[in-house]
Amino acid sequence: MLIYIYSSIFLSISGMLVFALSRKHLLVMLLSLEFIMVSLYFNILIYLSELSYEYFFSMIFLTMSVCEGALGLAMLVLMIRAHGNDYVLTFSSLW
Repeated sequence: MLIYIYSSIFLSISGMLVFALSRKHLLVMLLSLEFIMVSLYFNILIYLSELSYEYFFSMIFLTMSVCEGALGLAMLVLMIRAHGNDYVLTFSSLW
């Protein structure tokens, strides 16, 4: 069980590292956020299985993360239609 905890910590840290280092394209940022969500889902499953609880909360979390992913993709499509690319630096909120 200890290997699962170490792998979940590694997944979380690597997702945060990719999010912090690759801030050029919005798509890469969204993918790293989804990777962090998957690692959090894995952490919740480990925690619930350790305490032998039901997995109902994990389904709610999975539903909310899917909604967050759909919202991120809608923002990506809107940004590509408005600006022509997904570079974060070209997006200005002052216009």
